[in-house]
Amino acid sequence: MSMRIRTSARTALAVAALAAGTVLTAPAAGAAPQATAPKFLSASQLPPHPTSSWTAGPVTEGFPDEIGFCVSTEGVPSYDYKNRLFRTDVDTNAAQLTVVADTAAHAKALAKHYDDLVRTCAERIEKADPDVRAEGRDYGTLPVEEGARVRGLHTETSGGATDIALMSVGRDGRTVTVVKWAQMGDFDDAPVAAFKKTTTTAVNKLC
Repeated sequence: MSMRIRTSARTALAVAALAAGTVLTAPAAGAAPQATAPKFLSASQLPPHPTSSWTAGPVTEGFPDEIGFCVSTEGVPSYDYKNRLFRTDVDTNAAQLTVVADTAAHAKALAKHYDDLVRTCAERIEKADPDVRAEGRDYGTLPVEEGARVRGLHTETSGGATDIALMSVGRDGRTVTVVKWAQMGDFDDAPVAAFKKTTTTAVNKLC
């Protein structure tokens, strides 16, 4: 992960994420599965890097650690999560998570829960570790399917390590996706416009 928060801070943050979230209603028994699995972003659909091309990993089961510094599965139903990780030859990485809820109402609640966790992430990081300064920014909503929101997170340790991440949460019907981009740097280094385009593409591919 490019977000170089100390291990102790990550542990405390996981606890804070549970405290911040609300327990969502469990999936209904016998809910019908989605006919077609959501499609994922390809490497070419990520914000272009000026010196290195993106490489996409396979789509795998589970919740990726690369997203877990702000978002977690604590306090939510045991849905089947899928993810895809992306990397460049430099210190820039990305990840996408998708989850299909049993109803559109549950998906709406899950998307709001995850966006709330991203929104409050900077505050929870600072509470978890006084050696880390964190700032979050809201880059607004996107008019795609049932909607998406893009946020930014900058962290700086007392030792001078500085990292920037962009995260978005979007929904199409019963399907929710979380997309993250991260590298060393600050808000000036964040490709916000390109990431918004990536998020729009990600949500459009969910159906």
